[in-house]
Amino acid sequence: MDFYRDRTVLVTGGLGFIGSNLSIELVRCGARVRIVDPLLPELGGNLFNIEPVQDQVQLLRGDLRDPDAAARAVEGADVIFNLAGQISHIDSMTDPYQDLEINCRSHLTLLEACRRHNRRARVVYSSSRQLYGRPRYLPVDEMHPVDPVDVNGCHELAAEQYHFVYRKAYGVPVVSLRLTNTYGPRQLLRHSRQGFLGWFVRQALDGAEISVYGDGRQLRDPAFVDDVVEALLLAGSKPEADGEIFNLGGPAALSLQEIADTLLRIAGRGTLRLAPFPPEKQAIDIGSYYACWAKIHDRLGWRPKVGLEEGFRRTLDFYGPIFSHYV
Repeated sequence: MDFYRDRTVLVTGGLGFIGSNLSIELVRCGARVRIVDPLLPELGGNLFNIEPVQDQVQLLRGDLRDPDAAARAVEGADVIFNLAGQISHIDSMTDPYQDLEINCRSHLTLLEACRRHNRRARVVYSSSRQLYGRPRYLPVDEMHPVDPVDVNGCHELAAEQYHFVYRKAYGVPVVSLRLTNTYGPRQLLRHSRQGFLGWFVRQALDGAEISVYGDGRQLRDPAFVDDVVEALLLAGSKPEADGEIFNLGGPAALSLQEIADTLLRIAGRGTLRLAPFPPEKQAIDIGSYYACWAKIHDRLGWRPKVGLEEGFRRTLDFYGPIFSHYV
């Protein structure tokens, strides 16, 4: 994408799953890539994620809750992809104050740094479908009411609103993408608390049993990480994206059992078991969800391209020779 050639681009959380894939693609686009990441335990940051471009990016190991670190990060940036955050719904319920710190204070500090030092940078915020809570209708479009069912969703909503307050009050260009379940290379596999897809992949690679909670008929629309990266790049490069909220989704809505069966068939090992919901997961389960992504298609020309079979094949092929770096 020519827009990014010779531009300075900041990726917060750039050692994580989506951030590292985005950073690698930005290097391919000719951008001057700056990554800021605190490498906090359990959050998914992994230095090996940027191994293909480690000598072509500027890495700042810093915590965005620190105003000085945030100021250094935003200085001179043309585009800021704000992907930093804690995405575990369960962890947000067991330690809500840490979730508040990471998912609210860090974003507020980043936006303050933009206000003070760089109001011209376009900020692309990676939000979440978790804002919507339990869907009242499907597919979920951007007009759907927001009604989070967990602390993580509350803080994601607050952070998104911070971004738009700074746009209205201080003129900081902002766009928010509400992501659905994303999967693919460089996803955290060490534990199950950052989404079921990464853990399904880990279980398949181990030849272990995948547990699907409930009756397995709950619907999701998994999005392959390359499609998500393309949406982020479009949002950061198109002036018409400024001030907008866009849903992202996958190419198809599939049941959790279909998703697990597809993965196990491609992996050629592992088993599937339907299991009762643990009480702590049942309390915050949203049931079926899939997104309407017509708005971003109409405005920016984006659509998901990678189907589940192809996405899982590419994911398993990636982890095969380097699995030890992710467990």
